[in-house]
Amino acid sequence: MKTFELPYGKEKVVVQIEDEHLAGVLLSDMHSYKASKSQEELVQEALENPIGSPRLCDMAAGKNKIVVISSDHTRPVPSKVIMPLLLKEIRKGNPKADITILISTGLHRTTTKEELEGKFGSEIFNNEKIIVHDCDDTPNMIPLGKLPSGGNLLINRLAVEADLLVGEGFIEPHFFAGFSGGRKSVLPGIASRETVMYNHNSGFIASKYARTGVIEGNPIHNDMLYAARAARLDFIVNVVIDSNHDVIKCVAGDCDLAHRVGREFLNSMCKVDAVPADIVISTNGGYPLDQNIYQSVKGMTAAEATVKNGGAIIMLSKSVDGHGGKVFYETFRDEKDLNVMMQTFLGRKPEETIPDQ
Repeated sequence: MKTFELPYGKEKVVVQIEDEHLAGVLLSDMHSYKASKSQEELVQEALENPIGSPRLCDMAAGKNKIVVISSDHTRPVPSKVIMPLLLKEIRKGNPKADITILISTGLHRTTTKEELEGKFGSEIFNNEKIIVHDCDDTPNMIPLGKLPSGGNLLINRLAVEADLLVGEGFIEPHFFAGFSGGRKSVLPGIASRETVMYNHNSGFIASKYARTGVIEGNPIHNDMLYAARAARLDFIVNVVIDSNHDVIKCVAGDCDLAHRVGREFLNSMCKVDAVPADIVISTNGGYPLDQNIYQSVKGMTAAEATVKNGGAIIMLSKSVDGHGGKVFYETFRDEKDLNVMMQTFLGRKPEETIPDQ
């Protein structure tokens, strides 16, 4: 009998499986990797050695309106570690800079005050200017032309009008963007609903290149990177984290070049060979990644890669926020035939994309 403790919200679920029923345990090298330096040292080292750009303190000199994009409540970014060092680096170059932290909610619900304080700590929460992005705040969405795909690119006014735009985030495999982090701070992070809907259209998500770990030829990534450049995302600080959400790698600098180095490190650590099985148990990594069913499709796609045809996936996801979206719920409530649902999605034009399809 083997016993496993699996992440479930902020707790663990104990699973016991008889040896004769256990086909395999898929654990990547990420679980055993030990960084040679502390989290703070890794972030500071990256800030002092940016990839493809000057140091952030030098870029901040003479810049007055500085916006730092930060991930929302659905992402386990260790901002308590990153943000103090990032702000210190900016103020090293410009002690009087007007800094705004812009929370990149994309199409997610607004981040609560309690979640913001939990994310940043009371020092930053009480003393820094923090604004939560609203994708439906149309008057404050500024057009920046067309995406390569043809969609309208509309971005939060605060970012467009900034003298310096910085992104804080983390890099993980993403099931249709290839990897999270980097350019995703802008699209979907601080883009309008119209722009995100167009980028998340069914044709793009159905593309064989819109897959976990795939960047080359990925139409979703191409739009995202274009949006980041158009919005002048000047500098990023992105981390790779372990299962405890501790920093084990940090990259800083150009939004594309630094991101490449981060995802190359991640790619070398997180792959495992599939072990085909009749039943696959998966998780979404616990809180905050498993707050709702919508986000939990990510853990399901990992299981899909190793489950046998006709097999079953058992998905552990606390989902304290429920299904994760009104339209997401209604789509499944109103259409019982999954084949009809899929054909409906695939038949829609990009500009007709509905939320969460």
